[in-house]
Amino acid sequence: MNELTWPQRGRLWLRLGLRLLLLLLGLWALVRLGPPLISLFAPFLLALLMSWLLSPAVRRLHEHFGISRRFLSLFLLLLVFILLAAILWALAAGAARELVALAGNWEALVASLQAATDAVGHTFSRLMDHLPSLARETAEGLAGQFFQWLETVLPTLLSAAMDSLAGVARAVPSFAVATVVFIMASYFITADYPRLRSSLADRLPSGPRSFLSLVKRAASAGFGGYVRAELILSVGVFFILLSGFLLIHQPYALLLALALAVLDFIPIIGSGTAMVPWAVVDLLTGQFRHAVGLMVVWGLVALFRRLAEPKVLGDQTGLSPILSLVSVYVGMKAAGVLGMVLGPVLCLVALDVCRSGVLDNTMADIKLACRDAAAILSGS
Repeated sequence: MNELTWPQRGRLWLRLGLRLLLLLLGLWALVRLGPPLISLFAPFLLALLMSWLLSPAVRRLHEHFGISRRFLSLFLLLLVFILLAAILWALAAGAARELVALAGNWEALVASLQAATDAVGHTFSRLMDHLPSLARETAEGLAGQFFQWLETVLPTLLSAAMDSLAGVARAVPSFAVATVVFIMASYFITADYPRLRSSLADRLPSGPRSFLSLVKRAASAGFGGYVRAELILSVGVFFILLSGFLLIHQPYALLLALALAVLDFIPIIGSGTAMVPWAVVDLLTGQFRHAVGLMVVWGLVALFRRLAEPKVLGDQTGLSPILSLVSVYVGMKAAGVLGMVLGPVLCLVALDVCRSGVLDNTMADIKLACRDAAAILSGS
């Protein structure tokens, strides 16, 4: 290939510079403005998502029975909200019963925790007796530092927990208003979804409209597939945990299964983060049967994850393990737990956009710039 002329070279590097600037501006806006805007418009975004999910069913029923979209939208929304309310009520009622039982049994629970702590301390002391003097002094020093750290951190954690509960209590009125707005917006958007969609499409030029359509398809496939797969897996994990806890006669089985299923939904962490240390403590306190039961339940959860995840998640997204790890880590550093969940989704969207050919011109310019730079450096 011949070396580019200086006007061609200038236009090439100007195109690359403008694309890089737009990319940096987009990332800055996503990081700085994304979370506040999402928080501000959360009821309307959730309403748009609900309308998008219900729109195919409303359209089919409207075409088949000829009933008005407004009536069908109201009926389906009421049906969805009633089902969600029934499920949440059943879970909340079961959790409330176990919380009441937990409060009534609080002293016994504290006593059992104290007994477990004493047993662990006794086991630790017996282990220290068999260690060399230097190793024993080092271990005792580390243990002392650990307990000093706990004495410092626990009051801070309790204070933060109380502040969080107070914040939740103060946010209840705002949450109630947001819920009402979400319900109303869901009805209005679902009833007028075709008109709103065509009106927005007519106001966009053909270039941005085709690009947004492509991004929408990629986001629908990536976000919908990922979230749906994770929810299916988490529901499966919840029922495995609940069944296992009931079989081993674990108190507060519903609360623990629900909490561990939520923990299992978070990438990287998983339910084993809590169940494995729990089983280790049981072994140290002599509760071998319970420890074995916990490990069996955790093993079933891990086996279910390993067998179902490739089918449920991998087949739908095609995201490789290293890309999943990178996206989760970068998302965590950028936006915390929410970023851990959305990171793989955004990575899937980016990959789908790249595969669609939207960036072909950019990649061609990058390859041309690399060849041009190599030609300049080689002096040809």
